[in-house]
Amino acid sequence: MQKIAMKTPLVEMDGDEMTRVLWKWIKEMLLEPYIDLKTEYYDLGLPHRDETSDQVTLDAAAATEKYGVAVKCATITPNPQRVEEYHLKQMWKSPNATIRAILDGTVFRAPILVRGVSPTVRTWQAPITIARHAYGDVYKNTEMKIPGPGKVELVYTAEDGSETRALVHEFKGPGIAQGLHNLDGSISSFARACFAYALDTKQDLWFSTKDTISKVYDHNFKDIFAEIYENEYKAKFEEAGITYFYTLIDDAVARVIRSKGGFIWACKNYDGDVMSDMIATAFGSLSMMTSVLVSPKGYYEYEAAHGTVTRHYYRYLKGEETGTNPVATIYAWTGALRKRGQLDDIPELCAFADKLEKAVIDTIESGVMTGDLAAMYEGEAHSVPSRAFLQAIADRL
Repeated sequence: MQKIAMKTPLVEMDGDEMTRVLWKWIKEMLLEPYIDLKTEYYDLGLPHRDETSDQVTLDAAAATEKYGVAVKCATITPNPQRVEEYHLKQMWKSPNATIRAILDGTVFRAPILVRGVSPTVRTWQAPITIARHAYGDVYKNTEMKIPGPGKVELVYTAEDGSETRALVHEFKGPGIAQGLHNLDGSISSFARACFAYALDTKQDLWFSTKDTISKVYDHNFKDIFAEIYENEYKAKFEEAGITYFYTLIDDAVARVIRSKGGFIWACKNYDGDVMSDMIATAFGSLSMMTSVLVSPKGYYEYEAAHGTVTRHYYRYLKGEETGTNPVATIYAWTGALRKRGQLDDIPELCAFADKLEKAVIDTIESGVMTGDLAAMYEGEAHSVPSRAFLQAIADRL
């Protein structure tokens, strides 16, 4: 069989632990037999990131800007225990946060629906897509422990040397303090990415913050969204028959739970981090969620929206079989291949991505799946290890 040819490379970012093992198997079993796979490879595994002082992450982001489409494996964001375990030179930052900041992108995450795995929320009938701002807030915070009585202030020093001060708190004893920031340019990019994605997918867009409490910080998000919507997107939304509305995040949570789904929910960085996990879990599993970083400059980075599955990796190293769910990682590849096919006008590549996703869903709906899905499947389920599951998908494909 003649393999499908590619014109432009995908940027391939390898990762860590069990997902790195699945990454290799997916390529060998599901992709390389059918595609003359053309990628520019970057090893974002923690040992190589440490060897290069994390330069490899910067290089991978630059390559994404060059080629336009990337696919990324799950990676470790080290904590003190990981620094000791991997003998790291320092506690490197999240590679996802680094890449998101460089690409100035918004992360869109949506659950993968399968018959036999019903959402925990019985009213949900269609996927809910989380649009997560990917810059600032707690992820770029500055914080300190306050040892005793004293005053904490925010100080802005202008270029001319003049100062503006705001009292944070007059401490009477020990405590903690934190400083957050964001950028109007990044918020504007976030807004435009959300409006454009809603138009592309013909879905309503909701946006939520807590501007009644955060009357400057959160209100700035609300104002920027409103201005861009009125000036650039309102007529387009009306023509497409879709709506945009803003609400407080606590009201949004109540609306989401009562809804039928089928819309995009835009959230600030931390809110989106938490709510995407809630949405994924309520729909079935973190391993059953798509995730794509969309840059307003036209770059796309697809990834699995979960961790490196450390517990399974340690079992794998002992020679034991594991039932790690590979679906989100497969969908990272199909998303990237489909987008590459669209941009390079290769309909065969787009069709392959569609067929691979269908093979995944059909395999699960036939009753063959990994243990996490078998535990919640409403029909007769046959739980199999990861490689056997991939083989079942390959046979069907």
